Amino acid sequence: MLATDLNLTAEIKLYYDLFVPENSEKPAPLLLAVHGYGAHKRYMMREAQAVAPENFVVASIQAPHQHYRPTDGGFKVGFGWLTDYKSDESVALHHGFATRLIENLAEKKLIDQTQVFLFGFSQACALNFRLAFTYPKAVRGVVGVCGGIPSDLEANEIYKNLEADVLYLYGDADEFYPLEKFQMFERKLKDRLPNFESKCYTAKHEITNQMREDVKVWFEKF
Repeated sequence: MLATDLNLTAEIKLYYDLFVPENSEKPAPLLLAVHGYGAHKRYMMREAQAVAPENFVVASIQAPHQHYRPTDGGFKVGFGWLTDYKSDESVALHHGFATRLIENLAEKKLIDQTQVFLFGFSQACALNFRLAFTYPKAVRGVVGVCGGIPSDLEANEIYKNLEADVLYLYGDADEFYPLEKFQMFERKLKDRLPNFESKCYTAKHEITNQMREDVKVWFEKF
């Protein structure tokens, strides 16, 4: 007799980097940065620090699924958040990682739990939107760059109204998303979100200097 998809629950370590400004008032706002497929926490920490206001605590979390990615010099280790196989389990892991970290930093009086901002690139965009729609009161703002939206945005009954400010940025020559798809994502988000801004750039699948400058300006209103 063959039995399939049996499982055991195992504990793993989830890694993150944390930046706390010197002499900043505590508790401080938090920018929670989430990298895209094949990247790592160090990359997204650099991107987050490039746009975060000086008084923000910055946390960059790293995906649990490691793999080799090709580079010009060979291969390097990258990390991914999910695939199509049992993706709901990966989504739950991301949610648990983010919410536990936020609670931990709040307990330590490092952050103001009412001032939490999510910053995601590529694969992390849809994950962060899922988190925000599931726990809307936990999020003050969301920045998504060059990524998709939840495929179940209109069907998932768990999702709630999101009053948070949202900034959605994308390029017109993205290698992974046709411009028409980004425009569709933009329309769906605009229809659902009362505090939504978006912008299209002459760019590929990347975070450009102009994007960084616009994110910095966006943060000035908080």
